[in-house]
Amino acid sequence: MRSLFRSFGPSGAGGHSRVLFRLGQCLPFVIVLFALGIELSPAHDVITGPILAAIPALAALTLGPKGTLSAALGAFSVTVITATLHQSWGGQAYSNLLSLIVVSVASVTMSSAVRARRQSELDQVRRIAEAAQRVLLRRVPARLGPVRMASLYHAAEAGAQIGGDLYAVSQTRYGVRMIVGDVRGKGLPAVRLAAVVLGAFREAVHYEGELVEVVNHCAAALERECAVPSVIDPTAAEHETEDFVTAVVVEVSDSFVVQVINRGHPPPLLLRRGKVETLMPTSPLPPLGLEEFITVPPAKAERYPFTPGDRLLLHTDGVIEARSPDDGFFALPEAMEAAHTCGTPEFLERLHQGLIRHTGGYLADDAAMLLVERLDVDGSP
Repeated sequence: MRSLFRSFGPSGAGGHSRVLFRLGQCLPFVIVLFALGIELSPAHDVITGPILAAIPALAALTLGPKGTLSAALGAFSVTVITATLHQSWGGQAYSNLLSLIVVSVASVTMSSAVRARRQSELDQVRRIAEAAQRVLLRRVPARLGPVRMASLYHAAEAGAQIGGDLYAVSQTRYGVRMIVGDVRGKGLPAVRLAAVVLGAFREAVHYEGELVEVVNHCAAALERECAVPSVIDPTAAEHETEDFVTAVVVEVSDSFVVQVINRGHPPPLLLRRGKVETLMPTSPLPPLGLEEFITVPPAKAERYPFTPGDRLLLHTDGVIEARSPDDGFFALPEAMEAAHTCGTPEFLERLHQGLIRHTGGYLADDAAMLLVERLDVDGSP
């Protein structure tokens, strides 16, 4: 639910850490200005040379090579200015400059080495993420049976391409079946549960005639997985009862209807003739993994008209709960209506660009969208 470098975003758990990091980046320059203030004040007898000599080492902790070099130049300038202003050139001044030069060279070298190593590790993480994405989140075909499709996944975790959101599409003898879901939690445990649900879905859609049975198959697989302690995160055993997955499962057949089962997930949005309709479930159901809260199991999936030209958008809460810098939510229905004249891939890309603009380039949660456009019997929209 929550997808090494990210632009500055809203506060919160991740936002506070970014604030502290930015403060750490500013600290070397603040100390340089503080030392300059001391040297220009009546208290200039205080020796600031040792403090300035430590500036490059401090900057190397949070800044890259260029930032470290900038901080070192600032400290060097203060040392030269104060020595000239107070006419204190001598052994102490030269000693401070020599110390500053040695520490600066060492700090810039260390910062460059750390950045190169970090970039190498990040590239490796990205390659692993891409391989995992190809296995878990397979590419959605542009055309499948009676529908035209497009998908988009934006992981909130920088440097990664998968997270706790999931989607899958399969063409079966019953029609085109698809799932979009969101795993509680983040990190590798969330990816593990997403893999379990996707595996169960891809198997069940070809053998179960009723969409309800497909969902039950996914719920049973999730229950079995949660009953086994995680090898990835052994400390998660105490939270097993809290593992759940919100999901919406959809079937589009040759008839002009769409069947939907919603298990605690944001409802799909149906775009028809430029207007958006929310497919709210008549009997809300809890997420997968919380079957003990179901009082009356559904016997059938809910059915809605789905005529040629209609578009159905399945999405995760990372889209509708994305916040702007002024803490406003992303207006997804209005964005859909504004882009209704675009083609299928362009439509989804326009929603994505609108989401990025709304959040200022920062997403606090993974965001997944799956767009389905109903075609006529002859393949035309």
